[in-house]
Amino acid sequence: MNTNNPVSTAAGMEKATFGTGCFWCTEAMFESLDGVSDAVSGYEGGSKANPTYKEVCTGNTGHAECVEVTYDPKKVTYAELLQAFFRSHDPTSLNRQGADVGTQYRSVIFYHNDEQKQLAETVKKELNASGAYDKPIVTEISKATTFYEAEAYHQSYFANNPEQGYCSFVIAPKLDKFRKVFKDKLKKGDKVTSSHE
Repeated sequence: MNTNNPVSTAAGMEKATFGTGCFWCTEAMFESLDGVSDAVSGYEGGSKANPTYKEVCTGNTGHAECVEVTYDPKKVTYAELLQAFFRSHDPTSLNRQGADVGTQYRSVIFYHNDEQKQLAETVKKELNASGAYDKPIVTEISKATTFYEAEAYHQSYFANNPEQGYCSFVIAPKLDKFRKVFKDKLKKGDKVTSSHE
């Protein structure tokens, strides 16, 4: 389903789109932040219309697994979302996150306006100059195109499948670490929820 419709954003809300590898992890982390009203798993940056998960997994469609975040900039700024993005994965790893390998797992920021583009480029440049990472950041910064919502079973995957092996051994530890770093920015009760559950 194509959800790249600016009219669908509620008054005062903005969109941001990030790819950090597996969208299950990314969605769970962004949904825990205060000011984020929704985080939807999906695909962006490819050439095929309405791709399926199976097609994206081949690496042949050009899409990245990503999450489209709807947020209130009065509660959480785009700069803070960028901080969460860079702290939540390895932005120096080209087309790979952990055991996931392929262009669909690339580190990517899809910007929705010039302000997001400039801020993303500035943060990437400053992080590289600071030596925050041992290797150069390879995060792609591209104009947002059409975002395709992933199949229903991918949405709120961690919240709906906490006992599943990948969730228990990969996502839960990453989410715990993320929550410690961003403890001042978490939703009250720190419960990962989604408005499309």
